[in-house]
Amino acid sequence: MLLRIFFIAISVCSSITGDAQQSRFSFTESKMGAPFTVIFYSNDSVQAARVAKRCFILVDSFNFIFSDYIDTSELSKLTATAGINSQATSVSPALYDILLKSKKAYELSEGAFDITMGPLSKLWRKSRKQHLFPNDSTVRTVRNLIGFDKLIIDTVNKTARLPQIGMQLDLGGIAQGYVAQKIIDFLHTQDIHHALVNASGDIVMSGAPADKKGWVVGVNVPETTDELLIQKLVLQNIAVTTSGDAYQFIEKDGKRYSHIIDPTTGYGVTSQRNVTVIAADGTTADWLATACSILPIKKAKKLASFLGAEVLIAEVKRGKLVLNSTKGFSFFWKHS
Repeated sequence: MLLRIFFIAISVCSSITGDAQQSRFSFTESKMGAPFTVIFYSNDSVQAARVAKRCFILVDSFNFIFSDYIDTSELSKLTATAGINSQATSVSPALYDILLKSKKAYELSEGAFDITMGPLSKLWRKSRKQHLFPNDSTVRTVRNLIGFDKLIIDTVNKTARLPQIGMQLDLGGIAQGYVAQKIIDFLHTQDIHHALVNASGDIVMSGAPADKKGWVVGVNVPETTDELLIQKLVLQNIAVTTSGDAYQFIEKDGKRYSHIIDPTTGYGVTSQRNVTVIAADGTTADWLATACSILPIKKAKKLASFLGAEVLIAEVKRGKLVLNSTKGFSFFWKHS
């Protein structure tokens, strides 16, 4: 799982008025390895608590499918079959869906986003924990295990096969956005249409609170955990994700290597940039933020535009903050 920089969703009001009096409810639990927050407006506190409970149960159900930290998860069980008699494994509708979305992301990003990065993710996760930088030979050996083209997905029988021993899938760069979107979709079925879900910085929202232009969201300054850009975003019925290395990185010889790994090198990216993506859905915003952290800026902007998304790439160069974005990103800045 990739750790995301936390967005700060600024409270817009404590209650809203309209034909029916509604109050703002906020619920947070530790899910998928980080705080998971659900905010929505309702006129019934008992019903709100009941709906929130169902949201978190739904999050747990997805986590038991997608997590590579839980040995008994569906993903872990699939990984355990890697190289064993080349057997194909039937997968659940949710896992099948996210595998297909991951395949599309891999193709569109020209390999920058790749869920077969599991062996490298595990290597660097261990390295950061032990503060030991792996040697080049180890990185090369592990990198030979990755490559989405090695993952075999049967779209007729809805099975997946990992033919090479040592292969491992990592959905950390897509699962949180996917789940956040599913929670917003569920809230719609409960007749809740003014909501925001924050899955460790992967934010998906439906309609804005009454009398507001949108949900106000702050974005971190690169290399900080609590300093925000002066400008704020105003968003509704959309998703937004920021990716960066303020929380997870390792240093060697004065160079910082992000937890976001470049598949072409096997090493964490060193560009030290924050990438903020605004997209139509949480799944796209999540994986695209990772891809745009790896791709050259020109290609990142081109990919975002192709997908109808907007991207802001923030870097600190020679002590100065440099912002580079697609043309439409400025539309979402808050205007007084």
